[in-house]
Amino acid sequence: MIGFRNLSKCFHIQILALLSLLFAYNSCGLAVSLRPNILFIYTDDQSRWSVGAYGNKECLTPNMDRLAREGIMFTHAYTKPVCSPSRAMVLTGQYSHRSGIHDFIEKNILNGLPPETVTVAEELKDAGYATGLIGKWHLGHKAEHFPTNHGFDYFMGFNDGGIKPLNPTLYKDGQYRKMQGHFSNIITDDALEFIRARKDKPFALFFFTRAPHKPYTPVPAEDMAPYLERILTVPEADGATAEKMQQLNRDYYASVTQVDRNIGRLLKELTQLGLEDNTIVVFTSDNGYNVGQHNGLEGKGNGMQIASPLRRPNMWETSVMVPLIVRWPPVIKPGSVSDSLVTLMDLFPTFMDILDWPADGLALDGLSLLPLLQGRKPARWRNALFDAYDMHAYTRYRGSEDSMRMIRTRDWKLVLHLKKANAHELYDLRNDPDELKNLYGTPAVQDIQRGLEIRLYAWMRRNNAETIGQFTEWREGSNP
Repeated sequence: MIGFRNLSKCFHIQILALLSLLFAYNSCGLAVSLRPNILFIYTDDQSRWSVGAYGNKECLTPNMDRLAREGIMFTHAYTKPVCSPSRAMVLTGQYSHRSGIHDFIEKNILNGLPPETVTVAEELKDAGYATGLIGKWHLGHKAEHFPTNHGFDYFMGFNDGGIKPLNPTLYKDGQYRKMQGHFSNIITDDALEFIRARKDKPFALFFFTRAPHKPYTPVPAEDMAPYLERILTVPEADGATAEKMQQLNRDYYASVTQVDRNIGRLLKELTQLGLEDNTIVVFTSDNGYNVGQHNGLEGKGNGMQIASPLRRPNMWETSVMVPLIVRWPPVIKPGSVSDSLVTLMDLFPTFMDILDWPADGLALDGLSLLPLLQGRKPARWRNALFDAYDMHAYTRYRGSEDSMRMIRTRDWKLVLHLKKANAHELYDLRNDPDELKNLYGTPAVQDIQRGLEIRLYAWMRRNNAETIGQFTEWREGSNP
């Protein structure tokens, strides 16, 4: 017996097949393909603040900036503060604790994205797309977790958390082999081949870089050259010399520029093949990043102090806020900017909405961005973001293990540390955007704090985001 969802999908497949050569029209009367190609560019550890379009005047990102000029830039896009959970959110459209991905997956950990999980790649494949993932996977090492078992027709890259930036060992054509050259150049070469081979039918290419993840270097000389003689504006960090901070930021920026240069190669290919107008380009990162922010932190939600081996579990804006830019020429007005609170979970339902593809039964936690892409006001939108991060990796560092729950509204952010009751945080983001003054427990904001705690507690209960045992201990001491 065919279930309702499968029957609905079969119907849509037939309709898409019949209309594959026809066009719909957007609100401006421009022809829009019913099945536009998708190029999803997903960088690794790239901070929002490193992109020129977001205000950085020293890091060279001309192609990322070009996407912003030609598309829409989201100023308040959020995700997890570490890698694997963010990737799970993107692929499933759900909070990552639903799939059991709470922290980044270490080499000796055998869990991964559950085989029964429905991914956006599977849905796109069912809709007739040729699907590929080139670059970093990091959602499990066992065969059942492999990208080709989660909806991708093609995979080239690696499935671990990190890899050497030069002469890496990568999976391609059914085997691992050492390749010569810089990782970013190698995967871009492969991505160009993927696009050329599939230019005549809808494709969805997930281009997942490893840069600017550590180690930032070596990078090609052309990407480092602009920074060799430049004195950069860098944060001050306890215990780190000025030269140390210059070198770290110089290397990080060169790694970002390396990615940007290769994005330019992909955009040029789309233009040369006549695919520019019929391709949705999404650019974002798996999490934010710090290079000296917050008094010397290097890294993300599990970052380490530059001058010490201490980890600092966090959900600061610099760790959870990411760049998000979308270009789709027939639909998006060039130079658009949205300050709506969005999350990378929203991309899955967005793709389904664009295709008018049935998402019944998927229980997606995200919202479709399509109205925002079209310049329309959504019928409903969130006024707060919620999230959870359970840090269990790096627990060999004393005091590093933590479980955090966050609510972020327009003006306020509350972070509860469920294993460290004295570490709770409350920030007035309107007046303190850099989160330098923790107001938690301050009498003057107790009503705001209580209201946020009530909302966060309700979300935790509703979404099964309570940390067993630890949450009970917190609740008994601080029940709002």
